[in-house]
Amino acid sequence: MKDALSRRVQSIKDSPTLAVDAKAKAMKAQGIDVASFGAGEPDFDTPANIRQAAINAINAGFTKYTPASGTDELRDAVARKFKRDQGLNYERAQVLISVGGKHSLYNIMQAVLDPGDEIIIPAPYWVSYPDMAILAGAKPVIVPTSEKHGFVARPADIEKAITRKTKMIVINSPSNPTGGAYTEAELKKIAVLAKKHDLLVMSDEIYEKMIYGGFKFYSIAQASADAYSRTIVFNGVSKTYSMTGWRIGYAAGPKEIIAAAGKIQSQSTSNPTSISQKAAFAALEGPQKDVATMVKAFDKRRKYCVQRLNKMPKITCFNPQGAFYVLPNFNAYIGKSYIAKNSGETKRIVNDMDLAGYLLTEALVAAVPGSAFGAPGYLRLSYATGMDVIKKGLDRIEKALADLK
Repeated sequence: MKDALSRRVQSIKDSPTLAVDAKAKAMKAQGIDVASFGAGEPDFDTPANIRQAAINAINAGFTKYTPASGTDELRDAVARKFKRDQGLNYERAQVLISVGGKHSLYNIMQAVLDPGDEIIIPAPYWVSYPDMAILAGAKPVIVPTSEKHGFVARPADIEKAITRKTKMIVINSPSNPTGGAYTEAELKKIAVLAKKHDLLVMSDEIYEKMIYGGFKFYSIAQASADAYSRTIVFNGVSKTYSMTGWRIGYAAGPKEIIAAAGKIQSQSTSNPTSISQKAAFAALEGPQKDVATMVKAFDKRRKYCVQRLNKMPKITCFNPQGAFYVLPNFNAYIGKSYIAKNSGETKRIVNDMDLAGYLLTEALVAAVPGSAFGAPGYLRLSYATGMDVIKKGLDRIEKALADLK
């Protein structure tokens, strides 16, 4: 029998963030008290008005197919959101509603990337960007950033990575996993670079509302008429409205690209869930007070995490401007050893994967290895969980690090 699996699927990996979360949940199901910093999923319930909109949709019989690219009602609401928040003008035909933000990103990459194309991805990066590019036959070109420069890519470093095969640059601001965000000035410089080399820009803005310390969010599509014409903006309701399981994301950009991505969607998933689209409409058009409440809580957790981690010996932790993650540097603990509780065997921590495994099995703390994000030696901790879990988890991490030899 010939190989059953395609080379395409053999070239990618499972999502490590989901894998860590699944393992932590499995341990909890066994009655093990795991403090999980794994998944980027707000611990708040979906606001009541949004839940009610879904119930109303079910009771009204809104349970059939919708247009593949989303309802006119929701596409128009997304266009109004961009006008209201960023002053960006999009027609309905420039908006795509998908089965989560990840689906929007995937469909756009499928629509614009060909085998041999290159796509520039600053690191640390969200785990799925490189694999999505590979699935489209393209080559991810990773541009390292540094904690010293706020984990944002400098234009000079981006330009060094550009070749005649480069087709697209990815911008994620605020970022998963660092929480770093680009200023207006920084994005305007990247927009100039994109124009100079005639590149498309993918701007992932899913954490747009999770902003702290007076930082001002800015979309690269706002930089100029040219930047607007070559940028595809991505967003969704998952993070802002605690609607991760509802699976509604959206993209806005050039009409031709959006139409092409919609065509791909029509041949894969068809429409996003009708009921979830009604809920997303209520989220975008309804009261926003619950968003402010969540962001205030996240900010309190952010400050606590950064303060605690920076007080731990040999740990440095960047203070994020947005999202709900910290990415502390644990490189000082790579190479240390411990005695495993279950076997008495001495084990050496060779890399961040080993460190994450040590914390999970020995300290009952779930964190995602930084190497999954292109940041070896770091661990990503999500503070989209309760303060009691955060305090318990950081206490356990501090003790576990002290036990290393």
